[in-house]
Amino acid sequence: MFAVAPLLLYLVAPSRVVPAIFALNLISESLGAIILGKLSDLYGRLKIFALSMTLEAGSIIGLFLLYKSVLALAIFTSLITFSIGGEFGASYAMMAELTPAKHRGKALLLATNFWNLGSVMIATLTIFYVKAFSNPSIQVRYLLITALGIALGAGLARLTLPESPRWLVLNGRKEKAERLVRLISKYKDKITFNLPKESGIGLREALSRYLFRFIILAVVTLSIYITYEITAFYIPYAPKFSFGEKAVGYVILYSNLGSFLGAFALVPLIDRSRKISATSSLLGGLVTSIFLLIANDLKNADLFYIMLFVNMVFNEWAWASLSVLESELFPTGTRSGVIGLLVSLQGISGASIVYFGLKGNATDLFVSVIALWLLGLIASIIWHRRGIESARLGIEVLEKNILKKLQS
Repeated sequence: MFAVAPLLLYLVAPSRVVPAIFALNLISESLGAIILGKLSDLYGRLKIFALSMTLEAGSIIGLFLLYKSVLALAIFTSLITFSIGGEFGASYAMMAELTPAKHRGKALLLATNFWNLGSVMIATLTIFYVKAFSNPSIQVRYLLITALGIALGAGLARLTLPESPRWLVLNGRKEKAERLVRLISKYKDKITFNLPKESGIGLREALSRYLFRFIILAVVTLSIYITYEITAFYIPYAPKFSFGEKAVGYVILYSNLGSFLGAFALVPLIDRSRKISATSSLLGGLVTSIFLLIANDLKNADLFYIMLFVNMVFNEWAWASLSVLESELFPTGTRSGVIGLLVSLQGISGASIVYFGLKGNATDLFVSVIALWLLGLIASIIWHRRGIESARLGIEVLEKNILKKLQS
C-alpha cells in the first residue's frame, strides 16, 4: 500500500506536484499513527485493523475512479498513508502481546518483513505493466487492481486473527481472554491472569516513567523511518538523481528485495541481543549510505543498486530491532499509543526533508540520509551502554519500572 503512491505518481502526476503530495502523505501517516494508535488502546487491536483496511481499500477504489485529478491523488494517497500509520501501533502491540518472550523478536521481524515483500511484488508488477502496455491509463488501472486485490487478501486474512488476550484482561474481559488462551495453547488447567499494575497506567505517566526509553527510540525512529522512505521510495524524484524518475520501479524493487532477504540473516541474533542487532544495523546503514552518495555522484548504476540492496539489508535489521523495542518497552494499556506517537515523530521532519530535498537535489537528500543514520547510531550506542537488554524477558517483567534492578 505504501508503494502505491510513488508508483502511481510516476505514471500520472505532473512533476511539480510530487513533492507536495509526498510531504502530505508523510504528515497524514503521522496523524494516523497518533489517532489510530490511541484508538487501538481504547477499543482493541482488531477493530483498528478492520478500520484501516477498509480505508485503504476504499482509497484504492477512489483512485481507480479519479486518478486523473491531482486533488484526488493527494487525498486518497494520504488516506492510505493515514491508515498505514495507524497500523503500526495495533500490529506491533498485537504481535508483542501474543508471542512468547523467546520468540518475540523473530515473530516481529518476520511479520514486518511482509511490508518489503508486498513492495517487491507491486514494484515488479508495475515494471511489467509499463513494459507490456504503452497506454498509461491501462498501466494505472492494472496497478490499482493489483493493490486492491492485495488489500482485500490481507483484510480477509486479518479476520482470522484473535484479539490480544492481554488487552482483553486489561479491559475486564477475562472470560474471553481465557477462551482465547485455551484455544491457542490447548491448556486445560486453571488459568490465572496477573498483569502488573503498570499495565494500566496512562500515556502521560508512561512517558514520564519511561522517558529515557522514549527519547532513545524517538531518535532511532526518526533515523530509520525517514532514511527508508527517502532511499526506498522518494529519491528517484529528486533533481540531479543520476538515474532519473524512470528508475522509481527499480529503486522500490531492489531496496525492498534487500530488506526482505536481509531480514532472514537477523533471525539467529535478534532474540539473543537487541542491543547488538540495533547498533550493528545502524553502523552498517551509515557506512553503506555514504557509498550511495558516491555511486550517485559517479553515475555508476551497478554500484548504486548493489549498495542500495545492502543498505536496505541494514535498514531492515534496524527497523526490526526498533519494532521489537517499541513493542516491548511500554505497558499494555499504552503500548499502541506510544508506538503511534513514536511513528508520528517522522511526519513534520520527514515531510520537510522530502519536500525541500525534492525541490533541491539528490545530493542534499543523500547527505540528509547520512546525517540521520549517524544520529540513530549515536542513540543506539547510548542505549547499548545505558539501556536494558530486553531480549527473552517477558512483557510483564518489562512493564515494571525495575530498570536499575535488571541492570545490576
